[in-house]
Amino acid sequence: MKEQPIRSLPGIPMLLGLIATLLADGYAAFNAVAAGAGPLPILALILVATVLLFCLGGFYMVEPNQAAVLSLFGKYVGTVKDQGLRWNNPFFAAKKVSLRVRNFESGRLKVNELDGSPIEIAAVIVWQVADSAEAVYNVDDYESFVHIQSEAALRAMATSYPYDQHDDSQISLRSHSAEISQHLKEQLDERLTTAGVNVIDARISHLAYAPEIAQAMLQRQQAGAVIAARTRIVEGAVSMVEMALSQLKERGVVELDPERRAAMVSNLLVVLCSDRATQPVVNTGTLY
Repeated sequence: MKEQPIRSLPGIPMLLGLIATLLADGYAAFNAVAAGAGPLPILALILVATVLLFCLGGFYMVEPNQAAVLSLFGKYVGTVKDQGLRWNNPFFAAKKVSLRVRNFESGRLKVNELDGSPIEIAAVIVWQVADSAEAVYNVDDYESFVHIQSEAALRAMATSYPYDQHDDSQISLRSHSAEISQHLKEQLDERLTTAGVNVIDARISHLAYAPEIAQAMLQRQQAGAVIAARTRIVEGAVSMVEMALSQLKERGVVELDPERRAAMVSNLLVVLCSDRATQPVVNTGTLY
């Protein structure tokens, strides 16, 4: 089922023409009765008036960004997108479909991410009807279809990625929002194309661990952050100690034997890697 445009007549000129014809028919019927005409002319004029009144049922209104899907006794005949008052065959049934851009936020779904941890996730979906015929005839209720399939796509996407990134090459829900949004949009396009719906944008609006494991996962994240920070601090401290010893040697400030070098390295590492301010100890004697 694909959308097919169909021609419609402008409603206002058609309405004025029908009104004028009805008035002329009424005037002719009055004159026929006044002139004592036979029953046949009067019946003919009444039949004409009945047909004209029936034609008034062919008017319908099409608003901006709206389409009228026309059917004849259950058979699809075409779609009208011309704005304003329109007229078609009175036997046509017109069903209005909004072509405006719409959006909604899904409910917070509880799913297991790739590593098996329960998370809560929600998304904002921006969509628009692209094919009115498919939206009306391919699914029972296209709005309900969009909502249900969006939640199904969100669940499928959430189970395909971990919540946190474990290495630089891995895509995670929390760190790669652009890639996740693109994947979700592709999932929605695949599911909603049969309903004539085009997904404009899809983005995660809520992402968190489930309440029962949130505290444990927070401690895990904090531990990971501490380890990463300590690793960076140690790398920087070792580089600074190496630079200090190298410059002391190049400038001939002091000659250090292996034991004094080890003591200096130990003291510098304590100063550079400590998470608190260090208290210097002044040695007034010798190292030995």
